Amino acid sequence: MLIILYMAFFLKFILISIILIWVFRLLFRMIFPAVLRNAFSNIQNQATANQQQQQRSSNSRPEGSISIDYMPKKEKKGNADKLGDFVDYEEVK
Repeated sequence: MLIILYMAFFLKFILISIILIWVFRLLFRMIFPAVLRNAFSNIQNQATANQQQQQRSSNSRPEGSISIDYMPKKEKKGNADKLGDFVDYEEVK
C-alpha cells in the first residue's frame, strides 16, 4: 500500500515537472526574442542619436580647423631668486 502511495506521488511529481518545463520553454521561446529585439532596437537608436550628435558638432567647425579648449596660464620669467639656489661646482678628477 505504501509503495503505491509513493509511486502515485512520484508520477505526479514527474508529470508536473514535465508540464512546468514545457510551459517555461514555451514562454522562453515567445518572450526572449521580443526582449532581444527591444534591446537591439534601443542600442541602435542610441547609436543613431550619437552619430547625429557627432555630425552636428562636426558641422559647426570647418574641416581642418583646430579648437583649443584649455590654455594654461603663462608664468612670468623674472628674477633668478624664484628659480632656487644655484651652487657653483668644480669637477674633481
